Amino acid sequence: LIIVILGIMTWITSHKLDPYRQLNIPGKVMRIQAVSLRWKWLFIYPKENIATINYITIPKDTQVEFWITSDAPMSAFFIPQLGSQIYSMAGMRTRLHLISDKAGVYEGLNTQFNGDGFSDMHFKVNVTDEASFNRWVNKVKTEKQTLDLAEYKKIVQPSIASPVTYFSGVYPNLFNRIMQQYTQPGVNLH
Repeated sequence: LIIVILGIMTWITSHKLDPYRQLNIPGKVMRIQAVSLRWKWLFIYPKENIATINYITIPKDTQVEFWITSDAPMSAFFIPQLGSQIYSMAGMRTRLHLISDKAGVYEGLNTQFNGDGFSDMHFKVNVTDEASFNRWVNKVKTEKQTLDLAEYKKIVQPSIASPVTYFSGVYPNLFNRIMQQYTQPGVNLH
């Protein structure tokens, strides 16, 4: 009887902590697509059609669903102040749901040793109010640089301590194409 009770408690608790599971919080869910590269992070905001390198801004009290993949060796996506760590792997998509109830700037990082630039594979997470988030999106949309396939071929090249970069537009369906190049013949972005 004790084993059955412990088994039920373990089952329930472990499923509540599943990073793929949406949080039980009312309101809209924002999606950000994260791609680990050598040795930087690319973040795509599909709804806003913008992208950044090594920097994200999210609205406070809004659940964020990260879709995570890699176009490089395996990495581990982690924002310690906001929650769980999850791996990024080439040809696969992992997910992580996070929320912040406090404004501030947090540190995100790769916790998986994956080569020379591992120790500099950090990114800033700016948690702000909804109005400030919208102003930031509009500011990024005024940038001259867009993330087309030619630009992607440049940023996918290994670099250490890459500066924050903003892109005012993103090649359609880029995140899925990054994954598909490892699973479908004929898709090549490099």
